[in-house]
Amino acid sequence: MNKKIFAVIVAVFGIAGVTCFNKNADLPLVTVANYGPHASLEASLRGFKAELADQGFVEGKTVKYELADVGFDPTLIPQMIAKLAASKPRVMLVKTTPVTQFAKGKIRDIPLVFCDITDPVAVGLLKDREHSCGNLTGSSDQGDLEAFLNFVKTILPSAKTVGLLYSTSESNDAALVKMMEDAAAKVGLSVVAVPVDQSRDIPMRMQEFRGKADFIYVGTSGPIQPALPTVASEAQKMGIPVFNAEDQAVRDGLALASFGVNYESVGRNAGKLVAKLLNGASVQDLPPIFPKTEDHRCFVNKKSAEKFGIRIPENAVVVE
Repeated sequence: MNKKIFAVIVAVFGIAGVTCFNKNADLPLVTVANYGPHASLEASLRGFKAELADQGFVEGKTVKYELADVGFDPTLIPQMIAKLAASKPRVMLVKTTPVTQFAKGKIRDIPLVFCDITDPVAVGLLKDREHSCGNLTGSSDQGDLEAFLNFVKTILPSAKTVGLLYSTSESNDAALVKMMEDAAAKVGLSVVAVPVDQSRDIPMRMQEFRGKADFIYVGTSGPIQPALPTVASEAQKMGIPVFNAEDQAVRDGLALASFGVNYESVGRNAGKLVAKLLNGASVQDLPPIFPKTEDHRCFVNKKSAEKFGIRIPENAVVVE
């Protein structure tokens, strides 16, 4: 090939590559600040991206993402938020309570949309359920605990007490304990809430449920959820069934059953808010979104149900 012709071809493709790169650089940026890798957080992220795609914001074509997480190490949150903010995103998705609390205290000039937070009012992020607050709105994963406990009573009719581990370092957990106590009182159950300072203490703290709890609930706690295998192992030794907020634990054989919000729907709700922001809406005009009854699902592990001699409800999804 003639060297001049070859040089022209290289130059043309080089310019095309630069144009493509610059086009991608011009796409609106959405940054995602996550606490760490976990099934429910990954499910909500899938739902988030799927909803944005349905709204016309397709990754790599009409929107781009920058994702980061801190591996559930709260000391790394400031560094993560600073790095993502430096990228000048149009919107920042902040997942879980500790990440959102820090971002809300530091960022004023970027719209913030929270996700995977149980009670944003109780933890001081919002003033009420009906309005955004400053540059923050979002999608809650607040499940219907009264409906959950009624579900438990259909398969464990003799149950009187629910055991609940909660992290002393996360305000979201304190809110969960209060909500569980309120819901339990309405359906005639009591709660044994056991505090956990560090995850390595869980095996020892689990012993406090022996002879006291008829079943154990593992909620949406960032520090507790990753330790679910340990919780399940200790509960199995004591013959106490475990219930979880999301279904992956049921599929993995760690929980007898789950009743909770579909986390993909939680992510989709966040995606709806971000899509509106990308289309020019103001945070002040976007109230937070809370799950509806139809956003909940229940799953039962068949092998575990047979082990405990439990009849599986008709409305539950059976996991073989």
